[in-house]
Amino acid sequence: MEALTSLRSEIDLLDRELIRLFAKRLALVSQVGQVKHRNGLPIYAPQREQEMLQARRREAEKMGVPPDLIEDVLRRLMRESYASENRFGFKKVNPHIQKIVIVGGKGKLGGLFAHYLNASGYFVETLDIDDWKRADAILANAEAVIVSVPISVTLETIERLKPYLTENMLLADLTSVKRTPLAKMLEVHRGAVVGLHPMFGPDIAGMAKQVVVCCDGRFSERYAWLLEQIQIWGAKIYTVTADEHDHSMTYIQALRHFATFANGLHLSRQPIKLAGLLALSSPIYRLELAMIGRLFAQDAALYADIIADKPENLTVMESLQQTYKEALVFFENGDKAGFIQAFNQVKAWFGEYSEQFLKESRQLLQQANDFRHHSS
Repeated sequence: MEALTSLRSEIDLLDRELIRLFAKRLALVSQVGQVKHRNGLPIYAPQREQEMLQARRREAEKMGVPPDLIEDVLRRLMRESYASENRFGFKKVNPHIQKIVIVGGKGKLGGLFAHYLNASGYFVETLDIDDWKRADAILANAEAVIVSVPISVTLETIERLKPYLTENMLLADLTSVKRTPLAKMLEVHRGAVVGLHPMFGPDIAGMAKQVVVCCDGRFSERYAWLLEQIQIWGAKIYTVTADEHDHSMTYIQALRHFATFANGLHLSRQPIKLAGLLALSSPIYRLELAMIGRLFAQDAALYADIIADKPENLTVMESLQQTYKEALVFFENGDKAGFIQAFNQVKAWFGEYSEQFLKESRQLLQQANDFRHHSS
């Protein structure tokens, strides 16, 4: 026990030294954030990050330290660094923009964009449901109007803006569907129009590595500054047509949300206790439960609107139901060979991504297991 106590004391000393080194690194990152702010450089520099990680992995391997361990530690530090760099604000890309109005700016996503625009030096006003009697004053002299309201009221909100829009204004939206909002904006407004879809929720720690979808509308040169501003925040702009976006969202959002909802609904009706499932769960099942439970911690109306957005969504959900029935037949008939054949067909469809996803999920599972706590 004395030998063990001595070794643990040495480990404690090294841990405290690590904390001091982390503090020193974060202080340097703070200086980097100030330099980036002064020079208008993006928060996220993917090439620099990749080169640094590869170099540290090689150095770790030479010293007999597992490269994956070093990469895990550095990625966690970098995540903290990106959040730290946000504190210094961002360069204002377009100094000619004096006023931006966010319709729905008191909502979570609208509020997030208001925060980042303010941090970039823009004056932002919000127009919310109780403010329409002052819409004239709020929208007066605005160079950009961004709509961030629930899907169910997006089209009527855009229509309601029509009398207040001037040709020099940029009109944009942040809705998770794009075809009909973009068409409505082009209909009611003669000036610059762009459809945006942030592929993240309002609870993110920072914009670094996030994706914002851009669907071009009209006069792209007039909203190029906004896309550049978003990139300086650290996000990636991914440009697609509105039709391609909405088709992809059927699978990325509607189908996934529906399947998650159905799984949660099914579980809630079973003769089981959630605490008991968690106690017996492997890390993978705990993560699966977490992803189901995460949905039910959020706004039901939002998910109802996303799932019910268009007939294509219902068609794909019905095909999922049919696939469940077909999959069940393998086991009703004891058809193990048929199951294996279908399994291998899906495996071939995933191709090399299967191994990539296996690696990515292994890292997630290790992190989930690290946080697991067994009370005595």
